[in-house]
Amino acid sequence: QVQLVESGGGLVQAGGSLRLSCAASSRSFSRSAMGWFRQAPEKEREFVAAMSWSGSITYYGDSVKGRFTISRDNAKNTVYLQMNSLTPEDTDVYYCAAGASTSRIASGYNYWGQGTQVTVSS
Repeated sequence: QVQLVESGGGLVQAGGSLRLSCAASSRSFSRSAMGWFRQAPEKEREFVAAMSWSGSITYYGDSVKGRFTISRDNAKNTVYLQMNSLTPEDTDVYYCAAGASTSRIASGYNYWGQGTQVTVSS
């Protein structure tokens, strides 16, 4: 069982930056692929970024490429999402997820955090 807790969300002006963190409770974190997704009310969960357990493989959603960066610190059991050049369209609840393989699909992950709200004002 892996418990994930996101933090770092909040309100930011357009053009600003935020860094989300996701802390994992399990030692198996270092062997888990990690992903970030986001979801607005009544919309499907959208893939944002993913990273393999070693950090050697990364994927990004088309809407965030060049603006967001995923990273991880296995010694701290934490994955990060650095978000730059934010726009109002980035407003969503952001979720981190852990799974066995690096995937762009939500169903590829077994464990999910509770989400953190990101709001970008224009």
